[in-house]
Amino acid sequence: MPVKGTPRRTTYSRRVTPVPRGGYERHQNAYIDGLIRYGAAEPSVDPMKRNRRISAVAALALAALVTGTGAGFAATTTPSATPVATHASDTAPATATATTPTPSFQGTLPAPTGPYAAGEDVIHLTDASRPDPWVPSSGPRQLTVTMVYPAVPGTGTLAPYMTLAEAAGHIQQGKIPASSGITPQNLSSVTTHAFDGARPQRGKYPLVVLSPGFGDPRMVLTSLATDLASHGYVVALVGHTYEDSGETLANGQTPPCAICDDPAFDFDSVTASRALDVSFVIDQLTHGTTAWRLAHLIDKHEIGMAGHSIGGAAAATTMIADPRVRAGVNMDGTFHPAPMPGQINRPFLMLGAAAYHSAGGGDNWGQAWAALGGYKKWLAVTGANHPSFTDVDLLEEEAGFPTPPLDPERGIVITREYVTAFFDQTLKGIHSPLLDGPSPNNPEVLFQP
Repeated sequence: MPVKGTPRRTTYSRRVTPVPRGGYERHQNAYIDGLIRYGAAEPSVDPMKRNRRISAVAALALAALVTGTGAGFAATTTPSATPVATHASDTAPATATATTPTPSFQGTLPAPTGPYAAGEDVIHLTDASRPDPWVPSSGPRQLTVTMVYPAVPGTGTLAPYMTLAEAAGHIQQGKIPASSGITPQNLSSVTTHAFDGARPQRGKYPLVVLSPGFGDPRMVLTSLATDLASHGYVVALVGHTYEDSGETLANGQTPPCAICDDPAFDFDSVTASRALDVSFVIDQLTHGTTAWRLAHLIDKHEIGMAGHSIGGAAAATTMIADPRVRAGVNMDGTFHPAPMPGQINRPFLMLGAAAYHSAGGGDNWGQAWAALGGYKKWLAVTGANHPSFTDVDLLEEEAGFPTPPLDPERGIVITREYVTAFFDQTLKGIHSPLLDGPSPNNPEVLFQP
């Protein structure tokens, strides 16, 4: 994917103190995670502690599958250009030998369901007043953000899933062997339904910020982002630098995760940092048009945020810190920390796997639910696992990997429908009967408590 835009050395009006280093809870239980996924253990482990399932464990499992069965990844689109690899994580593993089975997997994400096409731009933002909280020596905090917006069908060029450098970083973090046949070209070329440089629809649209799970690049929420755009939202898909397998920055570098395996950090510090990231992104998108050429599309009075795993926890933290965020969604993330009564009196949706995030479960959703003071919904999805609310399960299924009881495509459909309905009701004022109670069309969705 070509890097779009130029570095923005903008000045942030608030002086920000770097997030202090603390006791980070490691994602140390990948083995238990695998047992839980296939029914050999009870889901008693916090899904956020198991979120490396998406980035590293899933990648290793895919590699093993490819090596053992001959299934692999095949490019379906080709990026027109990619940044020059300038970081160690940008270097792709050696190419497969002649004895490697021919890759056959063609990753394809589902098409958006709304009346608009999904346009895409990638922008780069620099908070000149805030040192990077995880690698202060790197200088000011830099963020890569994918903007997805309502577009005119038939315009623009098909956007690949990620840059070659981001794909190489994912392969390297997952320790996928060269013999697997999985290459950066394969991963970057998963077919999306977003179009680079597409002509925007006229009008103003609510802004929804999306934040991925810990260790996950922003691309794993692409299906949700494109669908929201097709229904009349501008979406800012934020990559949180040094918190995942790699985000290609304005200078062409794609730094790896700096804290994924560091026991000296806690989740509260991560969500606090993400709240600062999101507030800065909102500042840049709603103060003129210098950060993004299409910022005039944004209705700055209607802003929401949704996130997966720790990104969902960050949605709550951001709402507490930034009153501009009028509605929030937590998708399967334990709250870090759980909100206190009176902190969030605006609409909030909790959407999670029923095996863990049901009333009476072993997490802190019950505490958060009791503290929420505004319009609120708690939905538990039967058969879902932690990645069911992202693109990951679907891509694994297409590679021939075993999937959870909930069909991966159903997971994406449910996520799209309920998140869109929630933002329609809270940001657009459009009542959605889908949120009134159980639906025969969605028997997997249980209303709690």
